[in-house]
Amino acid sequence: MSQPARIKAGSDPAERALRASAWEKNPRVPIPGGRSPNKRPRRENRHGRELRGFVIPPTLPGYRTRSERFDGLVLAVVERLEYAWARQLDGTEFAVEDVPPSDPARWETGGVPLGRYFPAQPGVPPRIVLYRRPIESRARTSDELIFMVRNILVEQVAHLLGKRPDEVDPGYGFF
Repeated sequence: MSQPARIKAGSDPAERALRASAWEKNPRVPIPGGRSPNKRPRRENRHGRELRGFVIPPTLPGYRTRSERFDGLVLAVVERLEYAWARQLDGTEFAVEDVPPSDPARWETGGVPLGRYFPAQPGVPPRIVLYRRPIESRARTSDELIFMVRNILVEQVAHLLGKRPDEVDPGYGFF
């Protein structure tokens, strides 16, 4: 019986071509087939179709999402109110939620609430919550959005302080 032909190490044409190529001489050059010299799969896209950076640079206004812009607007109005009513608003939490809960409070009849004041309870500070989506859907321009956020926050703070909204902010109700 004849013995099977023994293949010498390095006699495979692909192996010889690989040894003679740049891949063996330079370990930084990737091996064909998506593997690096240490036999791990390559992570970068070899066709150059991956994202190369920001789609919108952070310096442009479009970089922030609508919810981030709305949060920034609410913070600016809250800072202005806290400057005027710092002692009375100490410990009050301000929050933004996307939509109001589906179960309205007993006293809320009719439409969708745009904001709510939750009085303090044992262990829980008073909270004022604004609902972003209903407010944004009612505002046609960014000026209207600023006007609505300011007025809703002033109304809720006035409710918290037991005052009229025009006492809290003399500009209440004016565009």
